Amino acid sequence: MKNAIRFFSKFGHSAQMAEIVGKVIGAKPEDVTHPLTEPVDVLYLGCGVMLGKISSDMVNFINTLTPNRVNKVICFGSCAIIKSPVPQMRSLLEARGISVDERSFTCRGSMGPLHAGHPNQEDLDALKAFVQSTL
Repeated sequence: MKNAIRFFSKFGHSAQMAEIVGKVIGAKPEDVTHPLTEPVDVLYLGCGVMLGKISSDMVNFINTLTPNRVNKVICFGSCAIIKSPVPQMRSLLEARGISVDERSFTCRGSMGPLHAGHPNQEDLDALKAFVQSTL
């Protein structure tokens, strides 16, 4: 089974999370400036939220994906104010005909003093357990 990880990280939270995903699934995390060069069975896709929206870089990456290149996506991310970036990613992916796993992972991300220190070790341990459950 071929797995891949792509993420967008403005403040390092999603990059930190992608490293955990990579260790669990044995794949190298790459940011969304790296296109998929071959079909994948599972794409782990992560980002945060700024001003209530996922980044345009993530939107642009999602717009390069096709169902014949990606069998399924599992989303992850962090956010400080809204509940999760996953619904925005899911909506864009499904509009392209790409299957999105019902399971996803979201934890708090810090925004200045708000939720300072997140994602913390407890969040990262929960992410690790989540990814293990997807294998």
